[in-house]
Amino acid sequence: QVQLLESGGGLVQAGGSLRLSCAASGSIRSIFLMGWYRQAPGKQRELVATFTSGGSTNYEDSVKGRFTISRDNAKNTVYLQMNSLKPEDTAVYYCVLVADRVNFWGQGTQVTVSS
Repeated sequence: QVQLLESGGGLVQAGGSLRLSCAASGSIRSIFLMGWYRQAPGKQRELVATFTSGGSTNYEDSVKGRFTISRDNAKNTVYLQMNSLKPEDTAVYYCVLVADRVNFWGQGTQVTVSS
């Protein structure tokens, strides 16, 4: 079983920054993808940023140039540096890991950006 431990969410003013972390543990044999999704109230969960094992990154258009995803392979940890935060970034952010064709999700961490 895989466990994902997220941290770093919180309340920040518009224009501020936060850094999310997600550490994976458990029986992990081959990670294909790690990254972040988010879900705002009343909206569907959407991709924020992902990182594949091949080194490819993918960002949602509205966060390009503001958010940066990175990883520490030795620690099975993925980070999301969020700068220039906007109120519309307010959501629960979920870590995702895809391994052996199975999707694992974290419990989510709340990010609230005040105007």
